[in-house]
Amino acid sequence: MDSRALPFSVLVILIATSVLANAYTPSPPPPTTAYPAVKTVEAAVEGMVYCQSCDKFGSWSLAGAEALAGAKISIICKNHRQQVSFYKVFKTDSYGHFYGELKGFKMTPHYLDHPLHSCRAKLVSSPREDCNLFSNINNALDGAPLRYEEKRLKWTNYEAVIYAAGPLAFRPDHCPATAPPTY
Repeated sequence: MDSRALPFSVLVILIATSVLANAYTPSPPPPTTAYPAVKTVEAAVEGMVYCQSCDKFGSWSLAGAEALAGAKISIICKNHRQQVSFYKVFKTDSYGHFYGELKGFKMTPHYLDHPLHSCRAKLVSSPREDCNLFSNINNALDGAPLRYEEKRLKWTNYEAVIYAAGPLAFRPDHCPATAPPTY
């Protein structure tokens, strides 16, 4: 081997290792696909439950009615074949207000399976013994229909379409006799 070739070979090796050591950067990992979080859209129902005053017995008037805390109402949904597809009981808060998500409610493509067409709110029970009879305010005996009032509750990955029901009312089981109105 030529004596001049050895230093040249060493020089080439040193240059190559220095270039590779200083300029080498590993290639970045392939980009990962970031999928947006799945947004959940639920249906919910809200409303009020009252105890109707004795002087409004037999009417749909809630003038003088008291909000009923602890009352139970149910939401019953039937599919287009009139089979119960959803049933859940909700309890009113201390202000007589109820709010319930219809978790598990399945809508099919059939338009009659939409909550506005298939669900009804019904009275279940009253915590007050002196006000525990069902009234028919807003057709509660057959089930009060739901109303869409363009109300939504939105968070980052959650949205609830809120339907309104009622108001619903129980009535007292005994009202004192009143004198007939005088004209």
